[in-house]
Amino acid sequence: MENRLYPEDLKYSQTHEWVKVDKDIATVGITDFATKQLTDLVYVEFPCLEGRVTKGSSFGAVESVKAVSDLCSPVSGKIIKVNEKLSMQPEIINQDPYGEGWMIKVKIEDQTELDTLMDSEEYEQFVNKEKEE
Repeated sequence: MENRLYPEDLKYSQTHEWVKVDKDIATVGITDFATKQLTDLVYVEFPCLEGRVTKGSSFGAVESVKAVSDLCSPVSGKIIKVNEKLSMQPEIINQDPYGEGWMIKVKIEDQTELDTLMDSEEYEQFVNKEKEE
């Protein structure tokens, strides 16, 4: 059964980024849970528009009415595309975090890094545990 909040075809990080893999390309964004925690996003920054990201390193930041949060890459590789329309319309992330709100596309260097990410069921349990704390 498809979980609407946490799609089953994605992998999830503990820092609330999601990854959709197509061969060796990872599309990365932030989860619905993250958007609800941040509330309305007002600014997105991608300082490293081209280049390389390392798993766990920052590839940008999002600013909301509540806080500024770093975006952490769930995989290592070369950034091949950035969703530049988010710079002008950051609210797209709140409206469609798993679709039009994607952030970067990365050519994955090490597929085994995906093994450390959570599936939708594990991520849902992780989020529920965070909500309790």
